[in-house]
Amino acid sequence: MTQQEGDEVPPRERATREVATREVADPGLERDVFLRTLVRELAGTLESTVGLEDAAGYIAVVGRRIGEWLDQSYRDALGADRLDREQVADVHVDLKRRIHGDFRRVESEDDRLEYLNSRCPFEEKVLGRESMCMMTSNVFGLIAAENLGYAKVELAETIARGDGRCRVLVHLDPATGRDLPGREYFGS
Repeated sequence: MTQQEGDEVPPRERATREVATREVADPGLERDVFLRTLVRELAGTLESTVGLEDAAGYIAVVGRRIGEWLDQSYRDALGADRLDREQVADVHVDLKRRIHGDFRRVESEDDRLEYLNSRCPFEEKVLGRESMCMMTSNVFGLIAAENLGYAKVELAETIARGDGRCRVLVHLDPATGRDLPGREYFGS
């Protein structure tokens, strides 16, 4: 079939050519800022739609999946079927360091691990979005519980709430942990 003079070329058959793009002002956009903003807006939408408690529940589901992935990744990297208490503590600090948090372990009792943090991986995007803290709770809780049998994560202070820092306690003894505030995790 030949094309007659004056016939339109269907859009799919037109030749495409690149058009030069002009430089525009830099709005400070890059992938990390975009993704942190995306998570912030998703959390905010959930919080305003279903409330803080349910939003935290949804984010906890995601945190659990991320925790499972990280737990297995660290076990594989360390060549271990299970991590001991010190390895769990090291993994908690290491994973936060790798995603640009500033968690550090402080002296802990035998039945708990305690961390302080001065920089959230979500940076300023976490302010006013307490549900996002479920990522830390679930990742820390899952890794501790899967390796040590039990964990209860207490978010005693959070940057999201405006405390200026995070203070996270991971209680490891179910006999004492059950009576303390926080979210419980059990090993499989």
